[in-house]
Amino acid sequence: MRRRAVPARGAVIGLLLGLSAALATPTPAPAVPAGAGTAADARPGSYAFTPGARTVAGTKGTTDAALLDPRHTYRSSLPRNGRLYYRLRLTAADTAYVPVTAVPPADATVSATDGIRVSLRDANGASCFYASARIGAGLSPRPVTALAQREAGKALCQGAGTYYLLVERLDAEGSGAAAGSEPWDLEIAPATEPRLAEAGPTTAPRTWDSATPEPLTGTPRDRSGGTGFATARPVGQGIWRTRLTPGETRFYKVPLDWGRQLHASAGLDGAPGHGYVGGALNLSLYNPVRDHVDDASLGYTGTPRSAALAPLPPVEYANRYAVPAGVASVRFAGEYYLVLHLSTRLADTFGPGPFEVTLRVRVRGQQQAGPAYAGRPVPDDLLTVTDEDRDAAVTGDTGGGADGRVMRLVAVGGIGTGTALLLVLGGWTVAARRAHTRVNAQKPTA
Repeated sequence: MRRRAVPARGAVIGLLLGLSAALATPTPAPAVPAGAGTAADARPGSYAFTPGARTVAGTKGTTDAALLDPRHTYRSSLPRNGRLYYRLRLTAADTAYVPVTAVPPADATVSATDGIRVSLRDANGASCFYASARIGAGLSPRPVTALAQREAGKALCQGAGTYYLLVERLDAEGSGAAAGSEPWDLEIAPATEPRLAEAGPTTAPRTWDSATPEPLTGTPRDRSGGTGFATARPVGQGIWRTRLTPGETRFYKVPLDWGRQLHASAGLDGAPGHGYVGGALNLSLYNPVRDHVDDASLGYTGTPRSAALAPLPPVEYANRYAVPAGVASVRFAGEYYLVLHLSTRLADTFGPGPFEVTLRVRVRGQQQAGPAYAGRPVPDDLLTVTDEDRDAAVTGDTGGGADGRVMRLVAVGGIGTGTALLLVLGGWTVAARRAHTRVNAQKPTA
């Protein structure tokens, strides 16, 4: 019979010393999957792909297109003027989402209209849906994400069978040799959403509170972001501060339950220098399947400026029937992504930085029960918010366990380091005693 190991006294002391040092540090480093890199050591323009993502090559035609499975995330690449196909197998009942993130080289020369276009097509070549994503006014190479989808129950592209994802490079004429010298890396993260167990409303909510809330006040808390969707740093309601150098992109994620409503803005602190940079700071919002919801950008003259996302409705299934794309995208609970990008052009006028950026996040509204699905989404945890997600939004930790819970107590309750150590020691002592009792109980009696 397997017996649970009980930590030795020396090991416990060593762990306590390590925890003491960690608790004494004002801003602990975020936990990041192995091999992904941290925001602190990531070079400007780098992107952290999902650890374990499978490498796949797109094809110029549909005949031998590689199969994409919603249980996995994929890496690929797209050359200049590229037009590549990938293949999916879909059921009749599931709605499919296929987000594609394109990552230009950090030294690429880009225009505002450079980007990608994605579409999902049936076996006959008919387009189910298409979308595009472009670099924008910042004229700065950054990750851009566009979503192809097939919605069950709509007039187009119904039934089970083979479908094709088409990814195309949008490359404006005269965007420079650097833009065409290297392919753009791609991250493809297919997902499916099951149908409802029972039919629900088929019209969008008529009214919701669209008033802009009062801005949050208080002292900002330092929280650096991740460098990709997979390494996005959790945040909740609050004022969060980071420092970016020109060309950097940072990812954050906000857990939103059904019925909850998000408002976010980003501000760029002042800096010495004279001039104007359009699109100096860009704030983008994506939903749990990486569908673009909204973005805001600001021009910069060296004086503090901020930009806010448009008011968004509470998270509700029926939002998908709304006409405005930004409203329709707030269609399910899960982790919503806030992405900050600081334009490379800022360095020419205002120096290499780093520049202080403040992210304000407000979450309001009453949590509600979500609709009953007839199955599970793929990936399984895609459209849910857990207690661990809510805890991580407070602490900023991407891991869990007893230490994470203690850190949450420190952050929320303001308890001292000594108290935190006693909590951890107490937990370990109880665990050791229980293990010792089980071992004694399992010993045979004479």
